[in-house]
Amino acid sequence: MIKKFIDKLLGISGGGAGGKSRFGKRQEVPASVHGIDPALVDERARNVVTTLQQAGYEAYVVGGAVRDLLLGLRPKDFDVATNATPEQVKSLFRRAFIIGRRFRIVHVVYGRGREHEVIEVSTFRAYMESTGAEQVAGNERTSKGELAGMKHAVDASGRVLRDNVWGPQEEDAARRDFTVNAMYYDPASQTVVDYHNGIKDAKKLTLRMIGDPVTRYREDPVRIIRAIRFSAKLAALGFSLESKTAAPLIECSKLLADVPQSRLFDEMLKLLQTGHSLATVAQLRKLGLATGIYPLLDVVVERADQAFVTAALQDTDRRVGEGKPVAPSFLLACVLWADVRDGWSQRIEGRHGQRPQASFPALQDAIDDVFNARIGDVSGRGKLAADMREIWMMQPRFEKRSGATPHSLVEQARFRAGFDFMRLRADIGEVNEAIAEWWQEFSTSDDLRRQDLLEQVRDEQHKKTRQRVPARAQAPAPAAVPAERDEEQALPPDGEFAVAAPRKRRRRRKPRSGGEAGSSISPE
Repeated sequence: MIKKFIDKLLGISGGGAGGKSRFGKRQEVPASVHGIDPALVDERARNVVTTLQQAGYEAYVVGGAVRDLLLGLRPKDFDVATNATPEQVKSLFRRAFIIGRRFRIVHVVYGRGREHEVIEVSTFRAYMESTGAEQVAGNERTSKGELAGMKHAVDASGRVLRDNVWGPQEEDAARRDFTVNAMYYDPASQTVVDYHNGIKDAKKLTLRMIGDPVTRYREDPVRIIRAIRFSAKLAALGFSLESKTAAPLIECSKLLADVPQSRLFDEMLKLLQTGHSLATVAQLRKLGLATGIYPLLDVVVERADQAFVTAALQDTDRRVGEGKPVAPSFLLACVLWADVRDGWSQRIEGRHGQRPQASFPALQDAIDDVFNARIGDVSGRGKLAADMREIWMMQPRFEKRSGATPHSLVEQARFRAGFDFMRLRADIGEVNEAIAEWWQEFSTSDDLRRQDLLEQVRDEQHKKTRQRVPARAQAPAPAAVPAERDEEQALPPDGEFAVAAPRKRRRRRKPRSGGEAGSSISPE
């Protein structure tokens, strides 16, 4: 009893495997209890663990992959945790790269090109109290020079800016966020190491923060976004946030103001591109966080019920579920299309006292305004903006199906993204369905079939022209001018002009007898 009291005063935790400590009680759960199917473990992750263990280090599959394995799911990503330092890990693999400053980790790369796979390897980290960390007055950018020599540092609010102090596994488990993400699986022995009753919470379908939620959110406010992401991802399985974990979310969301905008932008993309974007919108509304996390995310939530945005979110979730790649530029182009379309129309029509503009420069100006108002200065805006601009600028070109335009358009690198965007517009009735089907066939056909499709369009245009000629010829003289104006307004965009009716030639009049020489009317 006295020993326990002295240990408590000195801050000494209980030791030994299976002994209680402030970092939880170590439990080694055998396969007969946890029931993980080893066939679900990625062979590359197994290889990383085996290589580290053969070199004399501890190594485990860790985090969300273990959670998914417990639920009988095949994880999409595998992370590994080890007591080897980043430099030691890098030395064991031919293609391994140390990345990050805030959290130094190693990416072990298998394969090349689009088929490559990355296994993320992190070193066990010590659990460091904010009171014992070095403190800086600014953030990652303003204090970059000061942070360079620090391994563990926080800002004035307690947010961790550096966390590269290595420690034992039990401390590494304590510094993770949720109990179901703090388990370690050894593929060799098929044992799960659990310090915080993660298996129990997984069976109860509960997302519970390790430690005091308010303190953990203050250490890293992005945990608020992670709470939303995991609750959305696991909602379909029946998971829900524990009440103590959910209660401080709204109040602590103010802490996100101190997080760099580029990091918030990246976290927003994770919310929308992990295959659960619609569930994420539902969780944001349910938790009272529909606004205030990130301005562009506010727009997504606000417009999620609009037909076009709903279709884009559903399409993104579908592609992720099928293992297909998704691009942030496409989804954001869909979300902001209403702004571009309205600004474009306003400039062409010359509304609000503006001078009317031609279609092409009007679209360019509308896009510039949307970038300035909605995107702002975020990491990667250069490529993101270029891809979004190209998708938008293609849209009027899909209306032109004659000449060389179709051939040049399908050769563009971003054609598929532009076509998929137009396809969604057709699905909601914004574009004629026949045009979308024509482009689908044209883009997948050989040269002979493409020529047939172009001739088909020309025949349709000539047919429409012949149908208009009698109506114009029989119209009374006073109505002739308005009729022609109406036809001009109805012409297809981008140069698909109807062929004008041939003008009648007047007959040459014979000069009257006795008339002046040379007074005949010359033919037109």
